[in-house]
Amino acid sequence: MSIKIQPEAIVALRGFEMPERLGFGTVMAPVMFRARYQDGRWSDGELIPYGPLALDPAAKVLHYAQSCFEGLKAYRNGNNGVGLFRPERNAARMAHSARRLCMPPVPEGLFMDAVRSVASHCANLIPGSSGESLYLRPFLMGTQPDLSVTASRAYEFYVIASPSEAYHAGNMRLWVEREDSRAAVGGTGDAKVGGNYAASLQSIAGLKERGYDQSLWLNPGNRHTIDELSGMNFFAVMDGALHTPALNGSILEGVTRDSMLTLARDQGIEVHEREIDIDDLLALVASGTCSEAFACGTAAIVSPISELGDGDRRYRLSQAPGPVADKLRRALLDIQEGRAEDRFGWMQMVPAASF
Repeated sequence: MSIKIQPEAIVALRGFEMPERLGFGTVMAPVMFRARYQDGRWSDGELIPYGPLALDPAAKVLHYAQSCFEGLKAYRNGNNGVGLFRPERNAARMAHSARRLCMPPVPEGLFMDAVRSVASHCANLIPGSSGESLYLRPFLMGTQPDLSVTASRAYEFYVIASPSEAYHAGNMRLWVEREDSRAAVGGTGDAKVGGNYAASLQSIAGLKERGYDQSLWLNPGNRHTIDELSGMNFFAVMDGALHTPALNGSILEGVTRDSMLTLARDQGIEVHEREIDIDDLLALVASGTCSEAFACGTAAIVSPISELGDGDRRYRLSQAPGPVADKLRRALLDIQEGRAEDRFGWMQMVPAASF
């Protein structure tokens, strides 16, 4: 598929000035990618100036939440240019999310062309400090304007970008969420859809008042085994071994999660993917058997956990950050930022565009 570059997009790139403070997801690159689906086929993509979208008030996405998204990053990768981290995994996961919501999957070729084009043209916007990156947000939505409860026949696919710091720096304090659920049995827990995140907001608002950072969600079917955080996967270190909840249909199959497991095994760390009972975990934290825990995700990279709150009790981890989390974080960033050999073939290099 060919990609059209609108002249106005180049003008926007040339006139863009990076602010001193980035934060996460608050500074937007001045261009974005767009492709449309109509009459059973995808249009060619185009790079256009970043700006508001024109949506009919009756568009399906606004009423029936026909929308899914992804998150991946482009890094300054040594002297080799721009490196995309495992984008093919994001393309496959977005296709899975789209099918779950009865939307046409974005073809892998179109997805890859889109993220490569945005990363290439925004190469000069990638911040240079370790842990910083160009965060890419592809998203797909149904745009057909009618109020019947049926799947849309028209869709738009976009990729926007944000030069960003890490999503969460420092240690995190988690609240064990025993009341609410962010996903249902047989629902959309293993798809990256906005409804899952909307369902987490009430819990997040409550835990912020208690002084915590994130919810630790329990499995919606049994209410006692751990699933994940609202936007990150969960890991615990017990007697030197790494434990993480097994994928079960209500956990997002994180790209960083998979990378952590691969790096841990490569470094000789014993790994267990299994059901983790929350009460067992809290007892192991209290006894010191569980010495550290951390969360990981594309946006957050690796975030150590210092405390778990459950009702009126607080359980503090003895190591935060711990040596396992620190070792895995450094190993991951060394590959992403070009300081270590990419033995797993995770990085896809993209030349910077000239304009």
